[in-house]
Amino acid sequence: MEYSIHPLTQEDEPFLWQMLYEAAHMAEEGNLTVQDAMNHPDLAKYVKNWGSKNDIGFVATLVSSNQPVGAAWLRLLTDENQGYGYVDNQTPELAIAVLPEYRNQGIGTQLLTHLLAAAKASYPSVSLSIRSSNPAWHLYKRFGWEVINNSETINRVGGTSFTMKLNLN
Repeated sequence: MEYSIHPLTQEDEPFLWQMLYEAAHMAEEGNLTVQDAMNHPDLAKYVKNWGSKNDIGFVATLVSSNQPVGAAWLRLLTDENQGYGYVDNQTPELAIAVLPEYRNQGIGTQLLTHLLAAAKASYPSVSLSIRSSNPAWHLYKRFGWEVINNSETINRVGGTSFTMKLNLN
C-alpha cells in the first residue's frame, strides 16, 4: 500500500472531523457519529474553522485512489479555550488518527515525523492528552514524549488520561 503525505488545507476539514471522531475513540462508545464529535464543544475546538494561521497538519492519502486514510494536526488552544492536553499558551496540542483498517502500517509514525519537523519552526514544544489504554502510548514514548507530573485526570468516559509533552528544541 503506497501513500503520500501532504499538508492539510481548509478543504480537508470534513476529513479532519472524521479523524477527530477516531482520535476521540467515539466508535468505542456505542452509537456515536462524526456529527456527535462536531456537536461536542470540548472536541470541536480541535477542528472547527481549520486553517487559521497557527494550525499545522498533514494528511496521508492512498496514491492509488487519493483517499485520505490518516491525519495529524496541531492547534494552539489558549488559556481561554483550553483543550484536554493544555499546557500553556505557547504549546499546541496534537490530534492524530488513522482509519482503523490502515493502522499499524507506519502511517501514524510518518504523519508524526512530518508534523513535528514542521512544528519545530514555530513552537518550542507540543502536548497531547492520551488515555492510559491507548496503544499509541508506545509511539509517543518512541518519539520522546514524557508524561507531565500530576497530569492524571478522569476523562469524559470515566477512564484515566494523562497529558504528555514533547520538547522540540
